[in-house]
Amino acid sequence: MPNAPHIKTPLPGPNAAAIIARDRARVSPSYTRDYPFVMARGEGAVVEDVDGNLFLDSAAGIAVTGTGHSHPDIVKAITEQAQKYLHMSGTDFYYEPQVKLAEEMAAIVPIAKGTGDVKSFFGNSGTEAVEAAVKLARYATKRFNIIAFLGSFHGRTLGSLAVSSSRAIQRRGFGPMMPGVFHAPYATCYRCPVGLKPETCQAECLGFVEEQIMIHLVSPDEVAAVVVEPIQGEGGYVVPAPQFHQRLRALTEKHGILLIADEVQSGMGRTARMFACEHFGIDADIVTVAKGIASGLPLGVTSARSELMTWPPGAHASTFGGNPVSAAAAIATIKVLKDGVMRNAEVVGDYLMGRLRALMDKHPLIGDVRGRGLMIGVELVRDRQTKERATTERDRIVQGMFQKGVLLLGAGRNAVRFAPPMVLTKDQADTVVKIFDEVVGGLS
Repeated sequence: MPNAPHIKTPLPGPNAAAIIARDRARVSPSYTRDYPFVMARGEGAVVEDVDGNLFLDSAAGIAVTGTGHSHPDIVKAITEQAQKYLHMSGTDFYYEPQVKLAEEMAAIVPIAKGTGDVKSFFGNSGTEAVEAAVKLARYATKRFNIIAFLGSFHGRTLGSLAVSSSRAIQRRGFGPMMPGVFHAPYATCYRCPVGLKPETCQAECLGFVEEQIMIHLVSPDEVAAVVVEPIQGEGGYVVPAPQFHQRLRALTEKHGILLIADEVQSGMGRTARMFACEHFGIDADIVTVAKGIASGLPLGVTSARSELMTWPPGAHASTFGGNPVSAAAAIATIKVLKDGVMRNAEVVGDYLMGRLRALMDKHPLIGDVRGRGLMIGVELVRDRQTKERATTERDRIVQGMFQKGVLLLGAGRNAVRFAPPMVLTKDQADTVVKIFDEVVGGLS
């Protein structure tokens, strides 16, 4: 595709405006559309709308198209499998793509200390993967309660919603939530309320779990699992220090509590490691995966230690989960990630992070730049001392980037996320930063 961005019509263009009008008439209004982009086609990190406008994609369909739009190896795998058969439910029958993917997952997930003694359940999405993880944890431990973290996002179905706490609008009107869920502060060191040093603050956040929740609210021997994002996604792309996760792992082991690592957004090479847990040196009991696993096809996976996944036939299932075409795409995705895309996420991610941090000297609005690989968050503040959240400014930046030809999304209350396809080049990263610099500068 030609170089992007290239905007040749007012946004939205006439074709996009017509499709958006049809959408508003017949599609659920519950979807969050930040700006009027209507996709026509994509290649790598470049996308084209229905009016022929070209954009640099720094969102990747919410961190999904990690291997780039329509990567030829993924398209080939999808086409070859589709020509054989599209569906034969893995709930009731057998087919090799699902088995092969389960073997691949056993080899890569951060579970069972790399022994591969892992089994996987297949669904269609991240929220289904989390639902399965919670059900499995309750079944395996015969315990009821779950501990999660403030600012977390684990999905919108009712069980996943109960452990989520990203935004009140996601829960409003759907109560009562699933009982037995308790939320603790996440290790958001940039906003530590008492100004502790990072290495202290990150660990002390777990004092709330041990000294408050487990003393005043629930006995630890009645807690089935702790659900945690290794790097918090919707909450603002928050990266804890290793001490936070290491102490959490020790706490769960001490009380026989299962650790569920939600790698739906942070997994599959996004952080320049196959899974974000690897940055912190921790091993989980259950790992949930979706988004980037099949490069755009619907697939969710719940992987767990084999000794935990002993539920009987009929205990949990999914008609479309592990669909053979999605499984073929996932197998190809894992290979593409290993063959260089994950390495590119490290190299270009470090480069992009450095370019964004350099802008802090120029723009006081940028309070913090953080991330791993190509999972980078920029938190915006009106005052660096008070850290007052620049919420409206964040929204204006997202809109401004779109108008100049870059797709960008917010995260948390006042951050923007840079989560492009992991085939992004340094030249494309330079273009993204240049436009970001212009848009942020235009607010002052």
